[in-house]
Amino acid sequence: MTLPARDLDLRQHHGVETPEHVDVRFELAGVGSRVAAAVLDVLLLWLGLMLTFFAVVGVSGGLGGGGGGGGGVARGWLTALVILATFLLVWGYFALFEGLNGGRTPGKQALGIRVVMDTGRPLTGGAAVTRNLVRLLDCYFPPLPFVPALVMMFFHPSNKRLGDMAAGTIVVRDRPTGWVLGTAVPAAPAAETEEALETGPPELADAEFRILDRFLSRMSELAPDVQVRISTDLARRFEGRIPRRSADVQAYLVQVFAEEQAKRRGRFATRAGAAGRTTVTAERFLAKKRDAWEKFRLTAVRMERSGVGALAEAEIPTFAAQYREVAADLARARTYQVDARVIEYLERVVSAGHNALYRSRGKARTPVGRYLLRDFPAAVVQSWRYVFAAFLLFVVPAIAGYIIVRDRPALAEEIVSPVMIRRAEDAAARQAEGYGYFEAGDAQRPVIAALIMTNNIQVSFGAFVGGLTAGLLTAWLLFANGMMLGLGMGVFKNHDALGYLLTFVAGHGVLELTAIFISAGAGFRLAKAIIAPGDRLRRDALVVEGRIAIQMMGAVVTLLTIAGLIEGLLSASAAPAVWKYGVSAATAVWLVLYLRSGWSYRLPRPLDQRADAGT
Repeated sequence: MTLPARDLDLRQHHGVETPEHVDVRFELAGVGSRVAAAVLDVLLLWLGLMLTFFAVVGVSGGLGGGGGGGGGVARGWLTALVILATFLLVWGYFALFEGLNGGRTPGKQALGIRVVMDTGRPLTGGAAVTRNLVRLLDCYFPPLPFVPALVMMFFHPSNKRLGDMAAGTIVVRDRPTGWVLGTAVPAAPAAETEEALETGPPELADAEFRILDRFLSRMSELAPDVQVRISTDLARRFEGRIPRRSADVQAYLVQVFAEEQAKRRGRFATRAGAAGRTTVTAERFLAKKRDAWEKFRLTAVRMERSGVGALAEAEIPTFAAQYREVAADLARARTYQVDARVIEYLERVVSAGHNALYRSRGKARTPVGRYLLRDFPAAVVQSWRYVFAAFLLFVVPAIAGYIIVRDRPALAEEIVSPVMIRRAEDAAARQAEGYGYFEAGDAQRPVIAALIMTNNIQVSFGAFVGGLTAGLLTAWLLFANGMMLGLGMGVFKNHDALGYLLTFVAGHGVLELTAIFISAGAGFRLAKAIIAPGDRLRRDALVVEGRIAIQMMGAVVTLLTIAGLIEGLLSASAAPAVWKYGVSAATAVWLVLYLRSGWSYRLPRPLDQRADAGT
């Protein structure tokens, strides 16, 4: 007899080993569901941006009705807040939802998928930020948006894009089908079960029982002629051992299944095997355990959503014991070779318990102040070699550009921006009139501060993500910006206006340039993991280096936020030069103290060891 082959299972899985040494498989989310979730998230993001816009228009109209300079200043601050809110929406939507909602954005939640760590544990905050910053390269790539991400997901065995590789994450199905166990035929009533206890051991082999179960559960999906052919073949196979008492072939098979199921739940279902070993049939094992599994699953789901606080203090040890028992049941189910659907169900139950028991939400969250004042500067101090390499790649071209323009002033017309040249030529006249390099009114300065802040942070994101190109993009950004700065300074020096330019740059320049070097250093950490992973696998080195690099980016955002405020509110004002140079000196002192605050934390143990347990 030839039975139809079981439908090909094209689902992909990712296996992990739990601390209890049990292998658990996660069903990977496919490219289609991930794209659909992304489209839904983008639509929601645009909706949020539009609501923000209309709300601002309404508030701005109310302020405009008041008239006067005070209304203009208020509108300026409001516009600045809108710029910052838009920036946070665009860059924070995915990271915040995934970091605070168990790896689920609204789009992912609607499609039934979520992000978890490679180990199967819940997504950490640092990993959420890392994987979403890398969208700049694999999703927002200007020539071909989303193409790099799609290509990577198609060819990577775990459907990973670059962001997943850098963060050590996978996207899995969160709401898998077949979650509740079921059978094709209802369980026999209690009276029939008791009678079956004395009917003897099962008649069918385990493989035959599984075939019959699958056929009956899917019979309605088959064409009528296929149903008749398979039913006839099965009946001929069984009727020699189990007398046929019905002319209806399908009714006979249903009866055979019901009786066999009852026998497998009886005491004769345990049969002696070779060398005194005992083989427990799958059906009896399932009947004995299924209620406990489902009860544990419901508790695990509740605990996974609400954290350890969902259980009373006395219930936590009991939950841990139940988790170990269910994990052991998964190993037993594989040993007993139970139905694949039962094993799949148990894997999901163990996965839910694993996430609930080991999830980060159950731990005390690290205070934000400790990240700002300890972890972020510590990552920078530990990575000083990478930061120094970035400094050299910026300063050397800057010096070269300065020398080139000073030695050959006529060359500036060909390689320097006409706007920069015009400002240098107008410097003497503006100084005579009492104007600085760039000045703005009270209403414009908050807007300028917000624009500068968000632009510089996005540039630093590019320097960081550029590390995934083996550092080539990061090195190019450093070279290009360093050369541009050197050429500009050379042009102003040729017009005896270098001091005029430096008066504008001084206030914010120390923090801004340092932030660029740090972000590039973070990118070089990623590049090092790709080029020279050492004795670690390249994928492991990338995750470890990425954890340190993302903390460096925390320091970058901190510095650029302060620098943007200084540039917009002070550098663009008509404040005396002495104030601007004084602020420059103060920021230099503060920067030294800030980095020193992370130095003592760096000494006890390497940061990459702390990163394994932290963000």
